[in-house]
Amino acid sequence: MADRTLWSYADIAAHIGVRTETVRSYRKHGLLPPPDAVEGGRPFWYADTVRRWSAQRPGNRPRDPRR
Repeated sequence: MADRTLWSYADIAAHIGVRTETVRSYRKHGLLPPPDAVEGGRPFWYADTVRRWSAQRPGNRPRDPRR
């Protein structure tokens, strides 16, 4: 079942372990997918959208457990 929970910049930042400003910069530079919804002029993304994007973004490789 799809997760249609809407996530803000802050939610995305917490999920990927960066600052909110970093996520805003990702969007400004076209590195985030388009928002799934805009409410009151603020963009929001479905949790599933963010999880798919996060799994595919550069630098998001599994860590070597020996390190």
